Amino acid sequence: MTSKPSKTSTAIIGAAFLMATSAIGPGFLTQTTVFTKQLGAAFAFVIVITILIDIAVQLNIWRMITMSHLRAQDLANQLFPGLGYVLAAMIVFGGIAFNTGNIAGAGLGIQVCTGLPTPIGAAISAAITLFIFWQKDAGRAMDVFTKYMGILMIVLACYVAFVAHPPVADAMVQMVWPGKVSALAIITIVGGTVGGYISFAGAHRLLEVGITGITNLGKVNKGAVTGIVLTGIMRFVLFLAALGVVVQGKWIDAANPAASVFKIVAGNMGYFFFGMVMWAASITSVIGASFTAISFIKTFHPAIEAQQKIWVTGFILLSTGIFEWIGQPVNVLVWAGTVNGFILPLALVIILLAALKYRITPNYRHALWLQIVGWIVVAGMLWMIIGIY
Repeated sequence: MTSKPSKTSTAIIGAAFLMATSAIGPGFLTQTTVFTKQLGAAFAFVIVITILIDIAVQLNIWRMITMSHLRAQDLANQLFPGLGYVLAAMIVFGGIAFNTGNIAGAGLGIQVCTGLPTPIGAAISAAITLFIFWQKDAGRAMDVFTKYMGILMIVLACYVAFVAHPPVADAMVQMVWPGKVSALAIITIVGGTVGGYISFAGAHRLLEVGITGITNLGKVNKGAVTGIVLTGIMRFVLFLAALGVVVQGKWIDAANPAASVFKIVAGNMGYFFFGMVMWAASITSVIGASFTAISFIKTFHPAIEAQQKIWVTGFILLSTGIFEWIGQPVNVLVWAGTVNGFILPLALVIILLAALKYRITPNYRHALWLQIVGWIVVAGMLWMIIGIY
């Protein structure tokens, strides 16, 4: 009688960590450091705002997917025939771009820790992800791996933040009363946290393990919020570490800003920790991107679902091949997060319109406050995008 709740709880935590570690990739580390350097303690306000936006986005998406028993592409096709194919194409192509950066980050992490060339480290990391996906119970292997890698990242980042001695009091004040605000930072951070494929990763995982329907609504809410809280903790810890360096006026290498912070704060050991964090963040993001991208196309044809592992393998090999060919510079990682910020309003509009169609969720009525907040997020994101461009 107790095994079923235990398995359900494990699945919820697994979905939350899958979402969180999908968000915490090499771009996450780079963006956090870059914006801390630009905004200083005022970046705390951006983090708080983006956490609130992210929670609203995740609750809307996770609820509608699990209550409708439909993956996002099928939900979109139910809304307007053919729209699901457009959404899937955007997610898959965006996933390939991000996964190229994820593979690059994994290779860099191994290079920092072992001295092996980055391309070799990338190939080793790709092989490890393939090993995980080819396990008999790949879903459980994925859940366990992302969970422990997520915990490792947070622990190491907490150590570096502690040693950095950041001005915590100033950060707390500017969390609610910032000296300056950056719309670009908000768009980029939201896009990097819940944009593109990331916001669907955990929800699609819940569908696979059968956590759907109104009886599981509370568990779905818990998983969605937990995933965002985990990313928020990691973001804030990295911010404090970078802030400790910024206020001391020390030079941060623009070519590898996150590595600079770790090395300045804790010397060679800090640099090694950076390598571990970078590798853990990157390889878990490879897993999340690959799983989610294929989940967006596997319902389009029975052959894709039947050969899901082969399709995932192809996706990982393609991303690895692109990196080995052209590489992935730091500025592309920041740019990719911004692009995901553009995709997010479209995906959220689809979810919110589907929430108005009772035929899609006959036994569930989407909360009015979530719809209102969702539309506010859409309007706010579009307003900030128009203001910037």
